Amino acid sequence: MIGLRKFLVAFFLTSCLLLTSCAQQAPSRFDGAQQESTSKGATAVVDNSQSGGSFNRYFPDSGNGYDRIYSQEKKGFAQAKLKKDGQEIAILSISDVLNNTITVDKYQSSTDKINGFPAVAQGSTATAVLVGDRYQVKIRSKDSSFSESDREEWLGKFDLRGLSKLK
Repeated sequence: MIGLRKFLVAFFLTSCLLLTSCAQQAPSRFDGAQQESTSKGATAVVDNSQSGGSFNRYFPDSGNGYDRIYSQEKKGFAQAKLKKDGQEIAILSISDVLNNTITVDKYQSSTDKINGFPAVAQGSTATAVLVGDRYQVKIRSKDSSFSESDREEWLGKFDLRGLSKLK
């Protein structure tokens, strides 16, 4: 009797395991965002993308009442918050757009330049430059006091020439 009970328990557990492993999983809440971003031409980070940590040395330093705080680092991307008097006023970022031709194409007709690199406004709160046809350096205002001219000034504080040599 004990042998039959052990067999039935083992059979039941194995059956449950097989049934649940073969069942279709509901889509993740991130699947829709991934589908949407890739349908718009954005592509995933590729193996040749730079590590996010390799971008940190190109960000402007803190000083003159401003604090730069690194907030995110992943392959192909680094981000920092810019604070003044403890208040977040802008987001600074560098992205490796090696595999994103749509982003690169946006700069082809640009007549604006910052330190010799093509610049574009991205909506009313962001300004970006393309460095070496590979790296997008972007500043997005988080506070209305941080204007377009402030964004352009801070983009000029990045080590864009040094970044252009990063391979």
